[in-house]
Amino acid sequence: MDDLLRKAASLWRESKTAVALTGAGISVAAGIPDFRSPGGLWSRFDPMRVATADALVSRPDEVWAFLLEARDVVARAVPTPAHMALARLEAVGRLNAVITQNIDNLHQMAGSKNVIEFHGGMGRYRCMSCRAGHDPREAAGLTSRDIPWRCGNCGGVVRPDIVFFGESIPLDALRKSSQLALAADFLLVVGTSGEVAPANTLPYQVQGRGGVVVEINPGESAYAAMADVRIPAAAEVALPLLEKLVSDGPSARRKRVFPKEARPPPPLPVCGHRPWPRKRS
Repeated sequence: MDDLLRKAASLWRESKTAVALTGAGISVAAGIPDFRSPGGLWSRFDPMRVATADALVSRPDEVWAFLLEARDVVARAVPTPAHMALARLEAVGRLNAVITQNIDNLHQMAGSKNVIEFHGGMGRYRCMSCRAGHDPREAAGLTSRDIPWRCGNCGGVVRPDIVFFGESIPLDALRKSSQLALAADFLLVVGTSGEVAPANTLPYQVQGRGGVVVEINPGESAYAAMADVRIPAAAEVALPLLEKLVSDGPSARRKRVFPKEARPPPPLPVCGHRPWPRKRS
């Protein structure tokens, strides 16, 4: 693994604009199992019954029973060494941004400032009817007797500000991530299987423009065949080592200026689609 880390660090130091794309794997060591893994929430809840926009309307009690469990899992989690490493790399100017598919807020807790949440976050809540925002501290005190959570203003069902299956990705997240993909010449992919669009298109966009893709993942993923460097290790182990090599190296060259406007990625911005089968030529 040492040779792979040194190669990845060298490529990172040579880059002008580095971005990280993170998925569920980076948070496993924080106590948040991948929803799709054995023992994950999808092994006990049917996502098509509790994680769709229609279910929020037709079965709010079931949805909120699931959300209470998800809330408790996220509330117990703390940032891992991988989250902390990314935050430090941003602080010293080696990393421009983190694009995350996670809803756990751990990057922000670790100190990362420029975080694009592709699927929203569990720390924000709003009414589905009047769209009024609600204090997350209220959510922390909810019990099974209080669900579904009802808005004090209009009586509508309150929901977390996350993307359910079949919903569109927030336009602001699409715009910002597209700008980053256009600007980046180095993309670090951490802990994502590459199965969910449109986030899974970002590595292909960066590499298609001549950029470098480095993957950290102990298991197989859709990027195994296309990554320029693949480090088969857990994020909490590999990322602090990579951080040290990158931080101790020569100063990075001047960062690239982000374009003001950029078109969104080509696939439809709907959560849940699989990637298009593409390999590096």
